[in-house]
Amino acid sequence: MSDLEGVIKYRLEHDPGALSPSIDIDLINGWRSLFFRLGVIGQKPEKYHGLGYGNISQRLIPGQNSFLISGTQTGHLACLKREHFAIVETASAQLNTIRSRGPSQPSSEALTHASIYALAPGAQAVIHVHCPEIWHHTRALDLPYTGADIAYGSIEMTQAVEQLFSSGQLKNLPIFSMLGHEDGIVAFGESLAAAAQTLLAPLARALAIELSRDAG
Repeated sequence: MSDLEGVIKYRLEHDPGALSPSIDIDLINGWRSLFFRLGVIGQKPEKYHGLGYGNISQRLIPGQNSFLISGTQTGHLACLKREHFAIVETASAQLNTIRSRGPSQPSSEALTHASIYALAPGAQAVIHVHCPEIWHHTRALDLPYTGADIAYGSIEMTQAVEQLFSSGQLKNLPIFSMLGHEDGIVAFGESLAAAAQTLLAPLARALAIELSRDAG
């Protein structure tokens, strides 16, 4: 992996401050904790130069593109608190900029999340994990993917995601591998549960492939 996970590449205008009491983090935190237990969101000394990996977000208001997202470098935490989230208010892939607010700065993959919300009005949640089982079997699982020459958190990544949408590859299968971002997988859906289930199904299939090979 040529790029470090967790390093913010976009230009950020961030207004620090507490989350509004009206913002409920319980459900997004529950799903995020599940993926932490599965090891696909987290932080381990032996992985990715010891930096945190994976993030999760939820659209705040249907029909609008602002969203709540886990903060940068929170991967080591088993359970997040309110101070570990950010709200992305606006984002521009063309200008490589994000405007956000909240107690934490947004995740390094926030620009990719923003692109998905802009391109998929029905998407209410986006989950980015690091899952080597799915990633290594991307082609066997017949998953959409961005090219191996496209780095995470870049303008090129948002353009590649746009191409996946315009080609229709994500219409019936809202998940893709980032082949230029080691183990990187992104899924989205009409709810957090839908996005999570979209991730878990290919994970089970990838594990079946590996178990079959081991048994053989």
